[in-house]
Amino acid sequence: MPQADALTESITPTPDPAAGPPRSDEDELDDGELALPYWLTSTEEAANTTFLTMLKRLPRLLREAWLLAWRASRRTTVAVVVFQILGGAASAVGMISVVGVFSGLLQEGPTPERVRAAVPSLLLLIGAAAVRGALTSAAAAANGRLAPLVYQAAEMRLLDLTTQVDLSTFDDPEWRDAMERARDRGIAAAEQLVNQAIDLVTNVVGLVAAAGVLAALHPVLLPLLVLTVVPVGWAAVRSARLGHRRVLRLIAVWRRQRMLAELLAAREPAPELRAFTLRRFLLGEVRRLLRISTNEEIRVARRQVRTTLLGTVLSSCATGITYAALFWLLWTGRMALAAGGAAAYAINMGIGKLSEIAFTANRVFEQGLYFADFQGFCELSQSRAERKGGEAPPAFREITVDHVTFRYPDAERPAVRDVTMTLRRGEVIALVGENGSGKSTLAALLAGLYRPQEGTISWDGVDLVNRDPETVRERVAVVMQEPTRWPLSARANITIGRHARPATETEVHGAARAGDAHDFVMELARQYETLLSRHFTDGADLSGGQWQRLAVSRAFYRDAPLLICDEPTANLDARAEHDIYQRLRELAAGRTVVLITHRMASVREADRIYVLDHGAIAEEGNHDGLMAAGGIYAQLFTLQASAYATPPAP
Repeated sequence: MPQADALTESITPTPDPAAGPPRSDEDELDDGELALPYWLTSTEEAANTTFLTMLKRLPRLLREAWLLAWRASRRTTVAVVVFQILGGAASAVGMISVVGVFSGLLQEGPTPERVRAAVPSLLLLIGAAAVRGALTSAAAAANGRLAPLVYQAAEMRLLDLTTQVDLSTFDDPEWRDAMERARDRGIAAAEQLVNQAIDLVTNVVGLVAAAGVLAALHPVLLPLLVLTVVPVGWAAVRSARLGHRRVLRLIAVWRRQRMLAELLAAREPAPELRAFTLRRFLLGEVRRLLRISTNEEIRVARRQVRTTLLGTVLSSCATGITYAALFWLLWTGRMALAAGGAAAYAINMGIGKLSEIAFTANRVFEQGLYFADFQGFCELSQSRAERKGGEAPPAFREITVDHVTFRYPDAERPAVRDVTMTLRRGEVIALVGENGSGKSTLAALLAGLYRPQEGTISWDGVDLVNRDPETVRERVAVVMQEPTRWPLSARANITIGRHARPATETEVHGAARAGDAHDFVMELARQYETLLSRHFTDGADLSGGQWQRLAVSRAFYRDAPLLICDEPTANLDARAEHDIYQRLRELAAGRTVVLITHRMASVREADRIYVLDHGAIAEEGNHDGLMAAGGIYAQLFTLQASAYATPPAP
């Protein structure tokens, strides 16, 4: 068996001497990868539901599926329903015509006469089959249009709600976990739920047609038909529960494996991966996670096969009983031979439809479990959505921060604590302090990104807590410490600050020059039309300092009455930093500039400096006054200045 040996060798990982002795699967399971996360306990309860519970929930799931489809496209949904009902009616006509065919063929007389007697029913059977095929194709075409619309509607709803929540919600682990579940399976489950619901209705219509024919031929055949599918339905539901629990057990493993695989294949971590020779270590970790998930999937697959086999055997026994009852009816003369042929045809079709119903109902229920995650996230996000209110003032002369306190979710102490300050138009205000002192959080409160839990922030006496946060943020421009690298053109990266405003060439170039970005943009292959991402053809990559210059240019283009700069020159050289701060001081005329920086020399000329310590204002004043006070500011400034002092001669 050389080929088998070679295959085994190819899929068997090569042991790494540095990794120690090989570990068994039991050892790997002890690491906790298969432990159920706390945020999936409710989903686990749903996965352990019984068959009767599934039947009770099925009508609600179907109603939700049709509501999804109705919101996505009413006309297409109606078309699907109409085509399915008409297709079921054509199936019923076809089955009834089978009785006429058998009656004609089995009557007494010469063969040509019997054939002629069966021809009308045969033509009706062929016509019904053709009509049913055409209607089925039309329904499939309508469904092919409906499913993508449902997916689009679900994804847009998720994104819409995600972008409406308060920014502090992103710091809530419960909400983030719910978002991961909704994005991972919930959106696709919405589309699949509609698909499976349509298939279920299609099979139910076909079953009703078969059941109607059987009930007309002999009532005893109908319950026997149902009996044949009960074992299959039980097996399908049990198998689905096994599969769903498998997903619950492995979701954390899959997420970790995907994250590591993306890091191994991404461009950004590639230099560090090679510099620290992490290849073997990370490959071993991915291999271990894959082995855990593979072993678990094989174990679940075996149990599913055993369950399906048992259901098939029991269903086969019930099918035998059904056909035995049919033969008994024929043997005893309780049913005509022609009716018996039609009954056999209807039984065969009914068994197929019932089997499909059992499997489809199970799939509807399974997708409903994942769709429940989507619904739960939507409800949670709606409860966390930002409160709307009146429009904020178009401008201001003075911003008053009065005893403001803000705490992040699950944080032990406030990030900003009892802060009171005043910012006036035309001033440059500096926020300084050590890391974690609350500078960036206070700036986010000023920008309307967070709402204070205590205290007020007012513009000319107008409390912003009752104002629409969108209108507040429209009056603010922010330069982030780590600006987002939007995969757009250089022009769009600047004008995105006022994307709804028509951008002239003069305005774009002026903003770029103000942010010291014009020169390097003009050196790009397509200048301002260059796509700033190496992931696409003809895309360009920028350095950290160049991205920061674009962010400053974006803030200049936004032209807002309040400009907040959080470490705007962290990645810039000394000359570029000097130029940027010079332009910021020029921009302060008629505006308010809030500057956050660790470079103390940059705040010397600020009109007022606030020193934060553990979320509270520890000192306030201008540079000279704070240096004379000899407090935290003086210590920090002196410490940095000493690095530039000339060392004494040896």
